[in-house]
Amino acid sequence: QVQLVESGGGLVQAGGSLRLSCASSERTFSSLPMGWFRQAPGKERDFVAVISSGSGSVTFYADSVQGRFAISRDNAKNMVYLQMNNLKPEDTAAYYCAADPDGNWRSPQAYNGWGQGTQVTVSS
Repeated sequence: QVQLVESGGGLVQAGGSLRLSCASSERTFSSLPMGWFRQAPGKERDFVAVISSGSGSVTFYADSVQGRFAISRDNAKNMVYLQMNNLKPEDTAAYYCAADPDGNWRSPQAYNGWGQGTQVTVSS
């Protein structure tokens, strides 16, 4: 099983930026597509972004974050990142790193490993 640890969350004002990090010691990390999801209290876990394996040349984003967020990876460090710019109150959620989707990569049920989440709170 892939084990992941997120960090970098916090409290920011609307319009601010944060960079989330996700670390793994998985030996085959570079071969795994990686995703970010978010979940507000009482809500479903929603897709945010996904990056392809290897060099990460292919990325996809939820419409709600397109142009504001950027996913990237550093395989030498076994890390994946989510740069979040121009944050809005609607971005407030717990953010989760996920690994190795099987099938529909927009669905949280497709992923085979999860972190415990890091809280992002955006104030108006």
